[in-house]
Amino acid sequence: MKTYTYYPGCSVKGTAQPYETSLKQVFEALELKLEELPDWNCCGATFYISVDETASFVLSSRNLALAEQLGRDIVAPCSACYLTLLKTQDYIQKYPQIRQKVDAALAAAKLTYSGTVKVRHPLEVLFNDVGLDALRNRTRSPLRSFKVAPYYGCQIVRPFQQFDDATYPETMDQLLTALGAEVIDYPVKTRCCGGSLTGTITDVGLRLNYILLKEAQERGANCIVTVCPLCQFNLEAYQKKIIRQYKELTEIPIFYFTQLIGLAFGLQAQKLGLNKHIISPKKLVQSLHYAQPTI
Repeated sequence: MKTYTYYPGCSVKGTAQPYETSLKQVFEALELKLEELPDWNCCGATFYISVDETASFVLSSRNLALAEQLGRDIVAPCSACYLTLLKTQDYIQKYPQIRQKVDAALAAAKLTYSGTVKVRHPLEVLFNDVGLDALRNRTRSPLRSFKVAPYYGCQIVRPFQQFDDATYPETMDQLLTALGAEVIDYPVKTRCCGGSLTGTITDVGLRLNYILLKEAQERGANCIVTVCPLCQFNLEAYQKKIIRQYKELTEIPIFYFTQLIGLAFGLQAQKLGLNKHIISPKKLVQSLHYAQPTI
């Protein structure tokens, strides 16, 4: 069984618990082990760097230093965590003045970091380490009734292009197709959801999410699938408010990609956190060809 160091970040321990639940279920089904990083700290997300750049890099460097002691790749499901870890890794290698400050802060905590940790997103792990053939062979209930709008968001493929095209990624498209889903052409797949704008400049944030929902609906999708906790939260938690404001829209479920993998594998809906959604996916889940517990 291959083991990865797991950096959950704050979101999946809070509002995005179904993401963590489904991720662990899928990895276990594939005989992959996620071992949570001991004593991890918040990465500061992508916001803190605008407040205190040095402290932001130190926060993530501490996590990388702890992970380096374990000698394994680190898997970060949150897009902001993934991006922040990648950016920290990149900047401390490129800019000596940043590296010097980071090293001094780590030394005060009796830590060092030499830069050997590989930062990975679970989408990339499943695509490259497991592979489409293995995912296809593990499928017990093909997602034939799912017309999916694949939404990557703006962080996991840019600016640090690691495993997919920065402008039109297709990793998730191919993965979901292998599971039997119909993946629609979704040209706004990397457009920003607005992030925290829904809570600060609400009209702008709602408008950005309206564009994503409208595009999915007009192209015939019956669900949107994402890889990002904040994207999922914005598209789901504010959806009813957006529908009231923009009358032409109807409700559409917002899934984490790991939840659809779990459904295709035949895992129980509740164990994938599907009973915790604001926009109920019950009708779509029950269209699958195996008995599901009530959600």
